[in-house]
Amino acid sequence: MSLPFAYGGPALSGLLKSEPEDFEVDEQLGFEADGQGEHDLVRIEKRACNTHWVADQLAKFAKVAPLAVGFAGLKDRQAVATQHFTVQLPGRHVDWAELQLPGVRLISVARHSRKLKRGALTGNRFMLRIREVDGDRARAAQMLERLATSGAPNYFGEQRFGHQGGNLNQARRLFAGARLDRQQRGFALSAARSEIFNQVLAMRVRQRSWDTVMAGEICVLDGKRTYFGPVSADDFAVTDDAEASLIHARCRRGEIHPSGPLWGRGRLPTADECAQLELSVADAHRVFTEGLERAGLDQERRALRVSVADLSFEWPTEHELKLRFALPAGAYATAFVRELLALRLVPPGDMDSVASDGDFG
Repeated sequence: MSLPFAYGGPALSGLLKSEPEDFEVDEQLGFEADGQGEHDLVRIEKRACNTHWVADQLAKFAKVAPLAVGFAGLKDRQAVATQHFTVQLPGRHVDWAELQLPGVRLISVARHSRKLKRGALTGNRFMLRIREVDGDRARAAQMLERLATSGAPNYFGEQRFGHQGGNLNQARRLFAGARLDRQQRGFALSAARSEIFNQVLAMRVRQRSWDTVMAGEICVLDGKRTYFGPVSADDFAVTDDAEASLIHARCRRGEIHPSGPLWGRGRLPTADECAQLELSVADAHRVFTEGLERAGLDQERRALRVSVADLSFEWPTEHELKLRFALPAGAYATAFVRELLALRLVPPGDMDSVASDGDFG
C-alpha cells in the first residue's frame, strides 16, 4: 500500500497472522436481541473461516434460502472472530446445539425481530499479536500515545482491494461492460469507491490537513454516520474562551472529523478548496467515478480520521508485541496499526474483502 504516513512512518516491523490466534476480532453490535420476531440472532466464533461460507452453511443447516441469513460485516478469514448472524425462521425453530461446522463454535442464540444488515454494528474490538518484532521501542511507545490521543488516517485496508488489487481489476472490467456475479460486483464497486477515498485521504495527509477542517469541509460526527456542512467562513468564528474557532476546537477534541467522498451519483456536497481537491482526484480516476455513477450508487461520506478506544500494549517477549484496541465500524485494524508497524502478513491475501463493516455502498 503506497500511501503516505501521518506520523513519519512505522517505528517497528513484525509478522502478523502466522496463525489465526494472532488476530482476534470481537464484533460489537451495540444492542441485544429483543427476544421476539421471526429471526434467530446467532453469535458464533469462527477460526480460519470465510464469512460468506459460514453464512451459506447456516442457511443449509436451517434449510432456508441464503438471502434469509444476514450479517453486519465481513471478518478476516485468517483470524479468530466472534460474529453475529440472523437467520429468518418464520413459525419455525431450529436446534442450533446440533450445528457442527469445522472452525465454528456456537456461542449463543436468541430470538430477534429484524434481519442484520450491513453496517449494523458499532465497531470491533481487536487483539493483535505481532511476532518477530524489530525497531525502536522508545519511539513506538511515543507513537502509541499519539495514536491514542490523535487517531490515525482512516484508510481502507488492502483487504478491500483483493489479492494484488484483484477487486480493482474487476471494477475496471465491470465498468468496461463485463458481467460479474452479485458478490464479485459488490467487491468491485467497494474497491473502486475505496480507491478514490484513499487517494483523497492520501492527498490530505501529504498536505497535513487530514485531521483538520478545511474551507468547504463536510464534517462527520464521531462514531456516527451523520454529517453536516459545507463549513463556511461563519463557522470559523472565534469563541470567547479560545483562540481557535469552535469548529477547529471540536475537531481537536475528536467530536467531529473531516470527511472524504464515497463516490456516487449526485452533486459533490463539499465546496471551496475542499471540493477542488476532491474533484482533482475524481478527474484522475474517471473510469471509477463514471462507472460508480452509472452503477447507481449515491454520494456518501466517510471520516478521514479514525479514533481508537482502549488502546493498550504489552511485550510478552523481547520480540513479540500484543496490541488491544477498539475501532468504530468501517475502520481497518491493519490500516490503523500501519502507522506504528510495517507488517508482514502471512499468508498474503488470505482474507475476506473487508475487515469491519462490509460496506458495499
